[in-house]
Amino acid sequence: MRREGRLDAYLVAMLELRVESVRGDRVESVHSVSALVVDPRGQLLASVGDPDLVTFWRSAAKPFQAMPLVADGAADRYGYGAAAIALACASHSSEPGHIALAGDMLARAGLEESDLACGPHVPLSPEVAAQVAREGRALSPLWSNCSGKHAGMLALAAHHGWPTAGYERAVHRVQERILVEVSRWTGTPQDAVGRAVDGCTAVCFALPLSAMALGYARLAASDDEHAVRIRSAMMAHPWNVGGTARPCTDLMTAAPGTVFAKIGAEGVYCAGLPGVGLGVALKVEDGDMRCAPIALLAVLQQVAMRISSTLAAALARPDVTRHAEVVIRNTRDEATGYLRARGSLRFATTGARSVRT
Repeated sequence: MRREGRLDAYLVAMLELRVESVRGDRVESVHSVSALVVDPRGQLLASVGDPDLVTFWRSAAKPFQAMPLVADGAADRYGYGAAAIALACASHSSEPGHIALAGDMLARAGLEESDLACGPHVPLSPEVAAQVAREGRALSPLWSNCSGKHAGMLALAAHHGWPTAGYERAVHRVQERILVEVSRWTGTPQDAVGRAVDGCTAVCFALPLSAMALGYARLAASDDEHAVRIRSAMMAHPWNVGGTARPCTDLMTAAPGTVFAKIGAEGVYCAGLPGVGLGVALKVEDGDMRCAPIALLAVLQQVAMRISSTLAAALARPDVTRHAEVVIRNTRDEATGYLRARGSLRFATTGARSVRT
């Protein structure tokens, strides 16, 4: 019985996707992951954990929050090219090019930095954050990693002649318009979408992971011109979506036209695969942000082995694999351990695809 119990525990562990924190030769902590992969009809290709887990989409919702900016004509009215649309979908690293482009987006719509409701974030780039600390620089709202999203929301308000004040609040027509798109792409009734206040002051949305994955699958497969513009902008300007050495940027750079990906706070990550029309959504259940890119790459690797040799080759590139197993360092910058993914997705026995791109 004891052997059978150990075998059962081993098999369960193999079917659990997790990120392990290893120190020395011991696993110090384990971060469980729920994830799924679906097609535009919602048909399940693979899953692990709880695919119906309801959590906040956070910044992984940004491509859908940017949809009205494009669909309603605001982007064209103010001359926003693909680079600006990508920044509207971004959680950028506050590098000079990001800040300058967000400022240009505001200026084109006749707006100012003082119109931004977001407060500044500490830059997501460790190098930029260290430089800011050395220089003692005071950060302004343009430094927020969400400043491109907020500039887009303000532009939408200006385009429609809606008040710009309060654009970030749930009762404002900007947020009501965005809710329409979130509902439409995820197949979730508006009154079933949970809403709260995000870290950047705008509305964030609570949905099942399955709805998030469906939204990305539909965005990946859609021939709607606005959807094509958004996903194409992200893939054509991956640096604008993240920044130097960021996982999503490096992934999209390594696999041009094959994948678009967007991180969200509290361990959320989503991706779309246009060539095969699939959407991916995952949540590191304890919210550990270090683990989210590792989990995404583990999911994509297992999927790519079955359906996409192009993606599989991109995932093997050093600029991507460096995000798949991350060294942990101490205060002397000495390596003390690493983070790694373990476990497997469960692939559906029906509906699994044999397409290879």
